[in-house]
Amino acid sequence: MVATEAKTEERRRPAGLRADLRAAIPDATAALVITGLIFWFLFDRVLAGSSPTLEVMPYLDPHAYWMYWLCQAFGWSALLWAWLTTMLGLIRSSDRPGWLRISPVRVERWHRTTSLTTIALMFAHAFLFFLELVRTNDNELGALGRVLSAFVEGFVPGGYPSGTGRVAILLGLLALYLAIPLGLVYYLRNRTGARLWRGLHRFVIVVYVLSVWHTLLYGTNVWFEGWPRTTLWLLQIPVAVLLVLRLVAPARRGERLGGDRSPLAIARKIISLLAVVATIAVIIAVAVSGRDGGRIRDEAMGAEPVVLPWMVWVGFAVFCVAIAVAVAVVRRAERRRPERAARRSRG
Repeated sequence: MVATEAKTEERRRPAGLRADLRAAIPDATAALVITGLIFWFLFDRVLAGSSPTLEVMPYLDPHAYWMYWLCQAFGWSALLWAWLTTMLGLIRSSDRPGWLRISPVRVERWHRTTSLTTIALMFAHAFLFFLELVRTNDNELGALGRVLSAFVEGFVPGGYPSGTGRVAILLGLLALYLAIPLGLVYYLRNRTGARLWRGLHRFVIVVYVLSVWHTLLYGTNVWFEGWPRTTLWLLQIPVAVLLVLRLVAPARRGERLGGDRSPLAIARKIISLLAVVATIAVIIAVAVSGRDGGRIRDEAMGAEPVVLPWMVWVGFAVFCVAIAVAVAVVRRAERRRPERAARRSRG
């Protein structure tokens, strides 16, 4: 049955990685154009002296640190594309509303191409940060030392040594390194089986959560409390609402509440639904109160962080355990499926 499902999926979505990479060219081109516009906007604000980043790091010369502003631009376009591909993925995996005139196949194709673009933008964001660390060489190391030091700080989770970046960059790197396998597992579905790739791909929402968290912590343009930061919070409401719809009315009937009547499945769906509803309530409370967790101007910048690196690592360990459990559940269901089919045939 699993093999039959995989073949059906393959006939309906014949595109492989190469075809999707070609299809992503217009999408990636649009992303580069948007990135350029964001870079121009950020750079213009720096030249005018109105950039919030200068309040955090007033020593950043706009011309000397142009690579840093480009890194910021790629970070914002990566978050925008992550938001877009997350929305498309939730729309595709939910029961199709009557007003949606776009076919599910097209929505899924857009989801795949925007996912590939998102991964590329995330890598460009990290790579430009790495290049900026190499250029500045704050530790005055030799040629090899500056590259190795920048690589550890820019690409090794937990390698950044100081400040808010100890947590923020850790979150961003975890998002990048999780996005690659969880996003690309689709292209291995013929080997893993359709059920397993779906089970793994559901965890990709964590990549988006980590990306937003990284931005709220380290995005100096939304560093302080105010409308830019509140707007970023509010943009998460559509994602959360679609996630509720995905949990309540998924496209696959077997995934709906009551479809799988095992106590574990029912408890998992109810807990997930309550967690998302609670998240929507928190976001609305944040927007209404204006207390969105940002720093307040003219207050001390050296306050102790609420989240520490070890907390992130503990959460990541729990996440890995959840993935392992999901894989075990899928494998167990696949082993039991032939047994059930055999019992039915004998009956």
